Amino acid sequence: MNNKYFLLFSVITILTGLLIINGCDNSKELQKDAQKFIDDYSAQYQKLYYQSSLAEWALNTHIVEGDSTNAVNYRNASEAFADFTGSKENITKIQGFLKEKDKLTDIQIKQLEAMLFNAANNPQTIPDIVKERIAAEGAQTEKLFGYDFKVNGKSLSANDIDEILSASTDLKKRLEVWNASKEVGKVLKNGMMNLQKLRNKTVQALGYHDYFTYQVSEYGMTSDEMMELNKKLIREIWPLYRELHTYARYELAKKYGVKEVPDYLPAHWVTNRWGQDWNNMVEVKGMDLNSILKQKSAEWIVKQGERFYLSLGFDSLPSTFWEKSSLYPLPKDAKYKKNSHASAWHMDLANDLRSLMSVTPNADWYETVHHELGHIYYYQSYTNPDVPLLLREGANRAFHEAIGSQMGLAAMQKPFLAHINLLPADSKTDDMQKLLKDALNYIVFMPFSAGVMTEFEHDFYVDNLPSGQYNKRWWELVKKYQGIVPPQERGEEYMDAATKTHINDDPAQYYDYALSYVLLFQFHEYIAKNILHQDVHATDYFDNKEVGKFLKKILETGATVDWRKLLKESTGEDMSAKAMLNYFDPLLKELKKINAGRKYTLPEKI
Repeated sequence: MNNKYFLLFSVITILTGLLIINGCDNSKELQKDAQKFIDDYSAQYQKLYYQSSLAEWALNTHIVEGDSTNAVNYRNASEAFADFTGSKENITKIQGFLKEKDKLTDIQIKQLEAMLFNAANNPQTIPDIVKERIAAEGAQTEKLFGYDFKVNGKSLSANDIDEILSASTDLKKRLEVWNASKEVGKVLKNGMMNLQKLRNKTVQALGYHDYFTYQVSEYGMTSDEMMELNKKLIREIWPLYRELHTYARYELAKKYGVKEVPDYLPAHWVTNRWGQDWNNMVEVKGMDLNSILKQKSAEWIVKQGERFYLSLGFDSLPSTFWEKSSLYPLPKDAKYKKNSHASAWHMDLANDLRSLMSVTPNADWYETVHHELGHIYYYQSYTNPDVPLLLREGANRAFHEAIGSQMGLAAMQKPFLAHINLLPADSKTDDMQKLLKDALNYIVFMPFSAGVMTEFEHDFYVDNLPSGQYNKRWWELVKKYQGIVPPQERGEEYMDAATKTHINDDPAQYYDYALSYVLLFQFHEYIAKNILHQDVHATDYFDNKEVGKFLKKILETGATVDWRKLLKESTGEDMSAKAMLNYFDPLLKELKKINAGRKYTLPEKI
């Protein structure tokens, strides 16, 4: 080689090497700086998150009419949390690091992106809007859960309403109670008008089109993609829902002594305030859990829920769970009220785990306890050194709900119930009736969650649905997707959508539940076929450590792994309703026989 060219080549090689070394040094320096920022941010985030959680807990567990102390405390704590997560300084630093994310580790990028998502909910570029929204949300929660439901001047709790709609065959009484359950919508409408505007303005400050789009982005999807996914799920389960709707119209008409079967289900006929669950229509012979559980205490039901998880190899719940949770209904003479909606709380993103319930000894609460403890054990599983504080959440929000719902399903299967002595081991049950009961829960829920709630909130935030059309649009969707109509005309002085808790305080996320049902059947089918080698309709998870290992692998990674990858690695499949349809296929065939000769009123396709 010519000496001149050799010398030039050597110089280029040396310079390239120096640039690579320098680049590595720059990357390491940037990673070091980013990690220090992440660590400092996380410490302050946890402190303020805990203070906000404590204030919100008080707001939900001790509601005194006319006393705004808890609301003020919640507002102050939430504002402090918002000031930090949405601070201009933090946003600038986060965006600066992400501009050079090719030099950062994957786990650092995930944490920084989580910070930016949090910032969009509280951007201090518009502090007055954020403060106004937080105050409005606190006031809305107080109105919703402090409301005094009344029938003929007599106060009823939310549990009282649900029990009457579950059991009563008196249509006059059912109508009175159903109407009473909707009166709170009048009180909540103005607040929702305000929150519609404030929530959209908040996230628009960081470039999101609207609040619905913002929430959907956590899945790595656009709002259009999320809407199409939910519509696809409804299309897939629609043939079975159509059979269930036809079955329910005829069976309920018979139950209430109505000769002319209505084309659409009157809303006060079904056994749930929103028509999202009809399983109380059916009692499975040999499996009357309500009568069995009435002999137990509410405390027994919660402790039995923990025993289930212990049998799978999970750890005991911390003593603070039992000391600090609010698990049971308030005494009749209590001077305050509490939120009656079941929920699980990861108070400090560490070891302060709590649940808010109003457990009474019946089958609904038995299943709910197993569901809520699924959330609690998810929290406990990903609270480990390998999961950074900011990624201590589900692989996506639907994963959290899927695990809870899956454990509720498992706890209701006959071999499981026999194992824990709630049913005799040789009990004879009508398996097709049990499958029908399950379908009246899981399948009936899909058009409400994926259809009514998701499309209403899409229209509410994406399209800025006018306040004069809230009730009109709600009932259009209820009729289209659920085949349910109100017992009488519902005017725009009401906002019947707002009687559903989530519209007020867990907004634009109800599709989580629909997606979770799809996931739960995928997980359940995998466990039944590949671990237990049992019929999917008759499994017994209890005391099976291999089931526990499978679940722990999903739970313990939190949000450190992409949810699509985790699902594929766990089950070998992408998200699909196939497992759900497989589970209920025998019922679809049976219902077609039962409904032969009956009039169908829902379209064949939607």
